[in-house]
Parts: sequence; structure tokens; C-alpha cells
Amino acid sequence: MSGRTLTEWLAYQEQTHTRTIALGLDRVSAVWAALGSPRPAPLVITVGGTNGKGSTVALLEGMLRAAGYRVGCYTSPHLVRYNERIRIDGDDASDASIIASFERIEAARGTIPQTYFEFGTLAAIDLMSRASLDVAVLEVGLGGRLDAVNIIDADVAIVTTIDLDHQDWLGSDRDVIGREKAGIARAGRPVVVGEQDPPAGLLQALQERGALLERAGVAFRAGPGSAGRWSWGHADGTCFDLPLPGLDAPVQVENAASAIAALHALGSRVDVSRAAMASALAGIRVPGRLQRVSERPLTMVDVGHNPQAARALAQWLDATPRSGRLFAVYGALADKDIAGVMAVLGDRVSRWFLAGLDRDTPRGLTAAALASALATTLPAAPHELFSDVDSAWAAARREANDDDMLLLFGSFFIAGAALEAAR
Repeated sequence: MSGRTLTEWLAYQEQTHTRTIALGLDRVSAVWAALGSPRPAPLVITVGGTNGKGSTVALLEGMLRAAGYRVGCYTSPHLVRYNERIRIDGDDASDASIIASFERIEAARGTIPQTYFEFGTLAAIDLMSRASLDVAVLEVGLGGRLDAVNIIDADVAIVTTIDLDHQDWLGSDRDVIGREKAGIARAGRPVVVGEQDPPAGLLQALQERGALLERAGVAFRAGPGSAGRWSWGHADGTCFDLPLPGLDAPVQVENAASAIAALHALGSRVDVSRAAMASALAGIRVPGRLQRVSERPLTMVDVGHNPQAARALAQWLDATPRSGRLFAVYGALADKDIAGVMAVLGDRVSRWFLAGLDRDTPRGLTAAALASALATTLPAAPHELFSDVDSAWAAARREANDDDMLLLFGSFFIAGAALEAAR
């Protein structure tokens, strides 16, 4: 494979395993061992859950870097460029460094098949291990117990939220899904649970694993502060008065509270001052998370793709004054609860611009499939069908007035296409 471009490497990886998703740690563990079992950094924070993972990773990265630490981050999927998945001290990994890592992984794996995601996870670990980092923050891609990221023993784990998503792989209810996501916790080490009403299955599994539970609403709390501020407090008496996160959704306070709880759980192993927290919170920006790409009409892009994420969007919409209409440019993958998403947003949407994603990925739904679900869920909802995101967005722009709002959401493919077009 010597001399191949990054694009060629990624195309090759899609052929090295017969399945796109193949959960299990045996294969990736064997290749990791052949690489010398590198640890990405002396301290590792793993972030799992259904929603809020990417924002929580970014919040941790910002606070730790503001405190002077060298931080590596691994997230997935990417929005525009694959390189976004691996960040070393604030910078995306270069093509050359990723290619060099892929070459090392290819030499190490021999005949052991690896999925696209396993290649990427090993590359992130490999590159971080060579970068003299202080802390690595790793986002779990799917589930927890059998996700490739789980080959690394985290010093502290975070489970942001638990809701229905990826049911074909993780189970059909919150208890079963919670048990799977509990697999990132380790005995005798702290695990932060970010939602105040977690499923019993998650809590039981964490107890069975012997993890040290730091639960929102019990061990730590986020509360209102003065205008533009909020407070974080721990049961041990630690308190911080902080600015609101520089992200639009109210749920970001909960993500920030979980990130701070993880740093607090590390005790003397990290020293992140209130000033560092405040600096990072005020400046935080996460691509594709209620990101503004235009002001007139106000155009927002969000990766939200399940009912829980739709509820967060609805909460933000209800708290955001507007005088005009709301146009939704929406596309989704076949394994998502699209009816659940549509039902949550309901009559907030004046018109749906349904974008097919079947050209972008084999998992993408056609616009006709989206329209069928909409007709069942919201029979009276006005809508139009389009073959791709660009044409749907263009039609929405043509119809919108300056006081209307455009919301492009439903998938990383929607967000990625929108951000690529807006560059």
C-alpha cells in the first residue's frame, strides 16, 4: 500500500472486512498488541453515551488545553475531512501522519481483518502515543462494551445520556442499551453518569463492574446562576460559578457539568482552575452542533439524528424567539427512528424539505422513504422531495424570507454537506 493517498487508504479499508460494523474486541485487540499495546496518553478519558459525546469531548479538550495540558482527541464520524477524527494538541492530524500510521497497522495486522472504524481507532491510539500527550479523550463510536475504543482502560469514563439508537446492535430498550454502554467503565475507577434519570440497567451494570459512580443530581449538580452564568457543585462542597457554554442548546450545560465532574474525579492528577474552565466554556464551538452558518435567514446545522436529539432541538427552538417560519432540511439513515424525530418536532416545522441520502451512503434513506414516514406521522405536514442535500437547501433558501429560520439536521451527512457548501 506504500504511496497510496489517504483517500485510497480509506477506500481500501472499506474492503478489508465483509461487514461495515462488526462489534467485538478480539480482532482489534490482537492488532493493538502487535503494535506494542501503545497507550495514547498517561491519562485517558473515555466518553460514551447516546447524545452529547462530541460536545463533551470538545469541552474536555478546551478546559484541559486552557489549563496548559497537551491533549489528544478521537471522535467520529467526521463532517468534512477524515482528519477531523484525530486531533493532536488542537490540530487535526495530517494526511501524512495518518497514512504512516495506517502503514504500521497494515504491517501489524497480517491476515486479521479490520473494519474501517477499527483502522481509525488504532491510528488514533498510535498517533497519540507518539505525541507526548498529557491526556487523551476518546469518544466511543457505537455502544461501549464491544466498541474498539474499549481496548483502552480509561482513568475516568463518562456516559452522557442513554436513549434509543442503533437498536439493531445495542438492544431495544434503555436498560439493555445502558448495560452495553456501561462496558466502558472499569472497576475501582470513576464513571460519570450525565443524566439525572438514567436507566436502571446502566446503574446496575456499573455497580456490578465495581465502578465508582459520579451521578448527575446526586454527586454533582448544575444550577442557575446570575445572567449568562451557571453554577457547578459537588457533594464534597466544591463549587464553581461559570459562564454559560458558547453553544446554543441548553443541554450543553449538562454536557459541561459532566466534563467538569470527570476532571474533578481525577483529583490531583489534573489541575484545571475555574479560570481555565471559564475560558474554555465561553469560547467553545463544536462544528455541526446547532452551528450558525448564515444569519439572514438564520440557518442552523445540527447532527441530531434520534428522538432524544430532536427533543433537545425542540427545547432550543422553543427558547429561541423568531417571527418567521421554520423550514427543515432533513435527511436520515435507514437505522434511525425517523418517525420519532418527526413527531417530536411536530408542527414547529412549517415545511419539510426532505433530502435523500441514498447517493451518499448505502445506509441512506431516499426522499420517498422519508415522505412515507412523514405522511404517517404528520399527515398534514407540507413537504417537498429532493434527491440530495444541496438541492433541498437551495429550494429552502429560495422560499425563505429574511425572518424565517432554516434548520438542516438529521445526520452527519446532512451537516457535512451543509458545512462543505458553506466553506
